[in-house]
Amino acid sequence: MDGKGWNAWGEGVSFGLESGMAIIPYALLKHYRKLGLAGSEAMLLIHLLAFRQVEGMEFPTLEDLQGVTGRSMPVIAGELQKLMKDGFIGIDEDNDELRGIHYERYNFSGLYSKLGAYLAEVAQQAGQTQELLTSQRSSADVLSNGGSGWNPASLQSKGEEESRSLFSVFEKEFGRPLSPMECETISGWVDQDQYLEELILLALKEAVFAGKLHFRYIDRILLEWSRNRLKNAQDVKTYLKKFRNGGR
Repeated sequence: MDGKGWNAWGEGVSFGLESGMAIIPYALLKHYRKLGLAGSEAMLLIHLLAFRQVEGMEFPTLEDLQGVTGRSMPVIAGELQKLMKDGFIGIDEDNDELRGIHYERYNFSGLYSKLGAYLAEVAQQAGQTQELLTSQRSSADVLSNGGSGWNPASLQSKGEEESRSLFSVFEKEFGRPLSPMECETISGWVDQDQYLEELILLALKEAVFAGKLHFRYIDRILLEWSRNRLKNAQDVKTYLKKFRNGGR
């Protein structure tokens, strides 16, 4: 790029910065899909926030929104209605008595409430994950040391709540979010195969110890235990102790 090019680029950057900057909640950018928002709906919310912060427009028209989104006004109107129906935005009406003007503005309290509730749930699940990991470590110590104190009831739960807690533990161990297929696999272990949560956690721990942290290996462990009619943690402890002692 020659000197003129750099000057033009600098002028463009300067103009862009002087035009203003909008502050967008990072939680919205990161979690909009978890809130059930489509990408276009999240972008529409971002444009509404930007119009308010940068241009002082609290109720941009469909034409204004069409200009920044490039989408048709009927489509934009439909998405606005959906956002209002789902409780992400509302419309406040007020009167300026001094100027005799009736005006409307978008209210984003619903969006912030939903983001706050979701983040609170994430924080709560993180705390539950830590508790589960502590219990998991304790159970692994009991299993490896042949001790006592295992309490199956502390880990047993059924259905959706059980699956959610398992998702959190697996994501922690894998160090990443689970894929939809991996989540479906865990749900299948609980709902279809009827494996107890304590067995799934022990199979995960065995995979960690073996350095084979993938779902196929964990599934093979669970299948082997099922074929050997191991129903709970005590059965697994006895089986592994016998196996590691060479069948004696």
